[in-house]
Amino acid sequence: METYYNPADLNRFPEIGKDAPQLAAKFFDYYGAVFAEGALSEREKALIALAVAHAVQCPYCIDAYTRSCLEKGSNLEEMTEAVHVTNAIRGGASLVHGMQMRNIAEKISM
Repeated sequence: METYYNPADLNRFPEIGKDAPQLAAKFFDYYGAVFAEGALSEREKALIALAVAHAVQCPYCIDAYTRSCLEKGSNLEEMTEAVHVTNAIRGGASLVHGMQMRNIAEKISM
C-alpha cells in the first residue's frame, strides 16, 4: 500500500541540504553536538529523542531513534517505558488545558 510516509526517505535526509548547504551544515553540526556524549549519555539522549519522536508523531524519527536506542544498548522495556512517559505528559497536558475551558465556561456562565 502506498502512503505519504516513505521509510526510504529517512536515508535521504542529508539531501535536504542540496539547495541550502550552509544552513544544512549548521543544522547537522548542531545536531551532532546535541547528541554527543555529555552530561547525558548517548543512550539517554536516544531514549529522550525516542520519547519526543512519539510526542511529535514523526514516523521518521520513531524509526531512527528506535534503531539508535537499540544500537546504544537500550532494551524494549526501557523504550516502551519512554513511550509511556510521552503518553503521560501528552495526556496531562491535554487535561491541564481543560482548566482553560473551565475558566472560560465559568466566566460565560456568570
